[in-house]
Amino acid sequence: FDSKAYEYSMTEAIREGYLCPIKAQMIPLELDIADVGISSGDFSAGEIGHALEPYLQQIAVEMANYCQGRKTVVFLPLIATSQKFCAMLNNVGLRAADVNGNSDDRSEVLADFEAGRYDVLCNSMLLTEGWDCPSVDCIVILRPTKIRSLYQQMVGRGMRLAPGKDHLLLLDFLWMTARHDLCRPSALSKDEKIAKMIDEQMKSDDEGIDLIEAEEQAERDVLAEREAALAKQLEEMRGKKRKLVDPLQYALSIAAEDLTNYVPTFAWEMSPPSE
Repeated sequence: FDSKAYEYSMTEAIREGYLCPIKAQMIPLELDIADVGISSGDFSAGEIGHALEPYLQQIAVEMANYCQGRKTVVFLPLIATSQKFCAMLNNVGLRAADVNGNSDDRSEVLADFEAGRYDVLCNSMLLTEGWDCPSVDCIVILRPTKIRSLYQQMVGRGMRLAPGKDHLLLLDFLWMTARHDLCRPSALSKDEKIAKMIDEQMKSDDEGIDLIEAEEQAERDVLAEREAALAKQLEEMRGKKRKLVDPLQYALSIAAEDLTNYVPTFAWEMSPPSE
């Protein structure tokens, strides 16, 4: 398709009560994946698995602090990594199980997890879609990705509404990479500048942030920046000869905030004016 007619975002679904709110918690554990290669447009699963190995024990200890009393799903890059991490979680006091494509008892493990016999369910990309357990209230993504839709699918496993569930806890680690298009909790927002502001807010907040509140604050900050820039430009333009006005400047000047994030969608909107 050449254009997108409509998009219903996760944040809109949260605001309208169809998905549960997300609280994102940054855990200051620096995982170095700067040298991991790319395969089929995303980080190589094998290389990610090996790069993750030195950090697994630290992550298991951190999860013991955050995941007690929660129903947690962990996404990992390899089956072997998932199995090793599952054993580590059990050693730190969490009841953990692993499921993968070769598991003979997969249905039984999933049923036991849903019934509360396990605290944590580890998997290697098996449960990204087509599996529904509304009571999941904590997601840990140890399989970094550049693909926004995949990231949304993983986070989405914990966004179903359930009795007694008031939010999803999304644990985020400080992945160190030379690439700037790594998906983070802010990737659930559509605006790139707002996403960058959310990232900065997460780094400076030790208590975790509500993603909807963070997005709304970032939107206000971005708007304030644009208004300040417009005021400066208008001051500089006084006395100058008439010229075409930037559409964003115009939208702000008439206080039409809903137009400031407008992006042309159809071909006719992007074409020059007709005769």
